[in-house]
Amino acid sequence: MPPAAAAWSWACCGRRRKSAGDGDGPGASGREGDQWTLFIDLPVLEAATAGFSDGNLLGRGGFGPVYKGVLDGGQEIAVKRLSLESRQGVREFLNEVRLLLKVQHRNLVSLLGCCAAAGHKMLVYPYFPNGSLDHILFDREKRAQLDWPKRYQIILGLARGLLYLHEESPVKIIHRDIKASNVLLDDKLNPKISDFGMARLFLEDATHVNTFRISGTYGYMAPEYAMSGYLSTKTDVFSFGMLVLEIVSGRKNIDRHLGDEKIDLLNYVSISRW
Repeated sequence: MPPAAAAWSWACCGRRRKSAGDGDGPGASGREGDQWTLFIDLPVLEAATAGFSDGNLLGRGGFGPVYKGVLDGGQEIAVKRLSLESRQGVREFLNEVRLLLKVQHRNLVSLLGCCAAAGHKMLVYPYFPNGSLDHILFDREKRAQLDWPKRYQIILGLARGLLYLHEESPVKIIHRDIKASNVLLDDKLNPKISDFGMARLFLEDATHVNTFRISGTYGYMAPEYAMSGYLSTKTDVFSFGMLVLEIVSGRKNIDRHLGDEKIDLLNYVSISRW
């Protein structure tokens, strides 16, 4: 394995999952063969995605394309693929691996594995057939699936996921990019917060930090963060509030196809109150 690929392999193999063979669980036998890491070989992912064919392309995120795949055992996966030679997204890739190894919650997407070989770096997640929230919420036909109880369920699940990140996880995490396209929906339309590439770790007793590197999406960023780099849990809460407005109204927070007074959802809601 080339040195660069070996470095990525080491970063991805930092955790192993428990199995019946681990030495500290019921029925444990301590057999080494029952232990496995998150590292997945490139040929396995190539076979699962038919060589990363266009027919399996699910979409393109900020740091690369995402492909649907099927493993030999029948498990459906989503593979986020980034170029190892490209400097763009390297920090975000490592950041996402480190964070997802630390957190586990039913309203957060789980990391199944990662791969670094032959000039590529990839993250492997479960495949969600319903895709992301924006694909349903902003589609005039698909949004019919989201009745009011279901929308409330999505809002509540997102709130629980954020509460876990901010107060209950082993490390305090600020996501920094809460938005509809970063919320995946499972087969029962339960929400899973995804894309931790821009997330920020906090010390346990830290309340905020001032940063010169502003990351996020226009329309979802809290004013104090966008203007002065003041980052805290309130940054995510503001983004969550914007997302709640979108879920309730069924429209995007910035929609330039509407009249001047309705382009910005937050301002429109504020004006409509009076």
